[in-house]
Amino acid sequence: MLTNTTDRELLVTRIFDAPVDLVFKVWTEPAHLEKWWGPNGFTNSIHKMDVRPGGEFVLTMHGADGTDYPNKIVYDEVIKNKLLRYSHGSGKENDPRQFQVTVQFSEHDNKTLLTMRMVFVSKEEFDRVVQKYGAIEGNRQTMDKLEAYLKNNF
Repeated sequence: MLTNTTDRELLVTRIFDAPVDLVFKVWTEPAHLEKWWGPNGFTNSIHKMDVRPGGEFVLTMHGADGTDYPNKIVYDEVIKNKLLRYSHGSGKENDPRQFQVTVQFSEHDNKTLLTMRMVFVSKEEFDRVVQKYGAIEGNRQTMDKLEAYLKNNF
């Protein structure tokens, strides 16, 4: 049975002027990802990144105001140059803020079409993340940073 999640999901799409293998690489290698991940003003400390089913990606995002945001991603599915599917949360036991993410990479006229879908546990949690943390704008800024990183480094 399929469940309708449109009231609790955030969908981001962007076309990058770079080949799929490069976009996938900068999304899955810590030396690249730490330079663009997160909204404007954020920096990252990557503690672990094991991109494989069951593998963990553990990082701390450092906000411009000095606040640290622990993050833990556990990969469910990894298909090189095509798909990342994972659970994203703070790493705390029974984290109610955990959400599911699917990132698809596809070739589009010698560029990369990236589609990222984040599904939250409830509409209330989705609304909270959008209102309290500015998730929509934060994702736009993150994609802008990825676009600039690709343009300026390759």
